[in-house]
Amino acid sequence: MKRFGLIATVAVLAVAGTAKAQSDATGPQPQLPTEALSIVSDSGKTYKFTVELPVTDEQQDTGEMFRTFIPADSGMLFMFPPPEAEHDMWMKNCPVPEDMVFIGADGRIKSIAENTVPYSEKPVGSGPVLAVLELQGGITATDGISVGDKVIAKQFPGS
Repeated sequence: MKRFGLIATVAVLAVAGTAKAQSDATGPQPQLPTEALSIVSDSGKTYKFTVELPVTDEQQDTGEMFRTFIPADSGMLFMFPPPEAEHDMWMKNCPVPEDMVFIGADGRIKSIAENTVPYSEKPVGSGPVLAVLELQGGITATDGISVGDKVIAKQFPGS
């Protein structure tokens, strides 16, 4: 029982430390380096985006917080080190809805959380993935982007 208590305490402290780091941001971060990304649907239609690339822990923690607009042809691509793992996202300090596109190591879309709720701290996740692409809320439905579509970017093999 003592062992569990120590593990639980360490886990709580680790989460509290992460939450503090994520809550330190008070405004949107400057635009990050960008690159081209495309999504190819099963029908062969290609959708092109310019995505920002948060690399550091701080950049990833801040993400799209405090941004009041996400252009329809833009987004943010969060890459995680292999192998695929569970990566929950949230909408803390995000005033506009987003579509969260969860991408496997093969570059295929595994799931999509459409129109996530602004300011929600409820975790949004979909099982093991290599990356998460945040886009303007509703754009996946508008464009017909769906599970199984191929994401083309230098981060994914075979792109």
